[in-house]
Amino acid sequence: MMADGLLGSQKGFSIVTALFILLVLAVLGIFMVTMSGVQSRTSLWALQGARAYHAARSGLEWGGFRALNGGSCVAGSLVIDGFSVDVSCSEEAFVEGGQNYKVFSITSLAESGVYGGSDYVSRQLRARITGATP
Repeated sequence: MMADGLLGSQKGFSIVTALFILLVLAVLGIFMVTMSGVQSRTSLWALQGARAYHAARSGLEWGGFRALNGGSCVAGSLVIDGFSVDVSCSEEAFVEGGQNYKVFSITSLAESGVYGGSDYVSRQLRARITGATP
């Protein structure tokens, strides 16, 4: 009789253990799926950031080319690879060693998406370019 009493109290223990193991496996599965999604979004955001950087750099090069070839600042807006690029410029003249120079300060801001949205990305670059005036 004593042996029956022990077996009777352990009958539900295997069901509780199985449910616990299933719960742990389900939590681990959900965690793995979540981490996989985060990893793919992180890669996408890094790619968008690199694209924004290169669009801003293209804006700097455009502004520098226009400033050096035209002899004065030219501001403007461009669309490069789906990014809106705003280029602004200021200039300062100075004389050094009897030679006249202009320093162009160029700022390029590349943006895509709506500010505050999950798809928003922007990069801003600044450069100073010096050119001799004829």
